[in-house]
Amino acid sequence: MGLAYGYDIYLPPGNVARALVNLAALTPPRTDRPPLELTLPGGDRIVVPFTSDWKSAPVDCSPRGTLDLDTSIMFGVDDAVREYAERCGLDVEQDGRVGIGYVYLTIRFESMLHPGYASLEFWAATSAMSRLFARSARVREVFTGLTAASGGVCCLFDIGDGSFGPVCWLNGETVQQEDSDSAYPDREDLVASWPDPAPDLVLDLDPDTDTDTDLDLGRDR
Repeated sequence: MGLAYGYDIYLPPGNVARALVNLAALTPPRTDRPPLELTLPGGDRIVVPFTSDWKSAPVDCSPRGTLDLDTSIMFGVDDAVREYAERCGLDVEQDGRVGIGYVYLTIRFESMLHPGYASLEFWAATSAMSRLFARSARVREVFTGLTAASGGVCCLFDIGDGSFGPVCWLNGETVQQEDSDSAYPDREDLVASWPDPAPDLVLDLDPDTDTDTDLDLGRDR
């Protein structure tokens, strides 16, 4: 079994649409697939340049608690990204970034650490990509930057074995790598440091709740 490293972002459920729009801005331009229409719990409808289970058929997340997406992400170049790109035959774009994919994403509208927060769990598709995630400061910066831009409270590096990963971002501040293992030794201490989610940002996942808000959040591809 190969490595399955990733980054987990925790944020208010009402910020998931915002996070997906921010993620779409990090996606390489594509013209060979249609956009994906999503209906999120709470009624927000958005269009994103990803697939779900490798398909582009509309997905209604209202009656369920998770969403799986297949994404590609642009990362800035450092030594680790350059080495990975050369090995995989990937081009460095004119803006100095490299498009890497697929990066798998599972969205839990009630996270496993705190039901009042959602989670975006990004997973590397291969062992080589997992090692890149572990080594590259530019990859780490993309995920902490996405956390900040989306109003998240925490970003963790996840090595996929069920243990508690290093903290990368917490309550508005970057956590330096040398400090990430020692500040919060267990999940309970970490979650206790998060602010209580505002009641109006906690989504009602009851499928009988009737809310429907259209958001024009898609990107032209």
